[in-house]
Amino acid sequence: MSFEITGKLVVKYNTMQRSETFKTREFVIEKSDDINGRIITNYIKFQAVQDRTAIVDRFQEGENVKVYFNIKGTRWEKDGKVNYITNLDAWRMESMMAGAPGADPQPNYGGSQEFTGGTGGGAAATSSVDDLPF
Repeated sequence: MSFEITGKLVVKYNTMQRSETFKTREFVIEKSDDINGRIITNYIKFQAVQDRTAIVDRFQEGENVKVYFNIKGTRWEKDGKVNYITNLDAWRMESMMAGAPGADPQPNYGGSQEFTGGTGGGAAATSSVDDLPF
């Protein structure tokens, strides 16, 4: 199932080469909602993998964008300890400014749902690249 969210791009991280054949890039979207007259701001971190790491390149920090993503979850066990990792895997971005050069001209294939935030497990930090479960 595919999801989408609109917000402001606030951070673009460098691409990380995780192994000889696997690379990732993270970025953060700021999403503010008015809930009963109170503004709630969430910062949502996404990852793009492999050939998708370049989708962030044409956008500037501060630009309003729409991110299309999938939710992926992994169960990982090491040394008898079980951990669960949730990733928001971005696969497409487009500018929300009309006629902007960063706008993606491709149509949206398939259904999608608006992600409205909430609680959830973020990706667990690991101390070494060798500890990654993938």
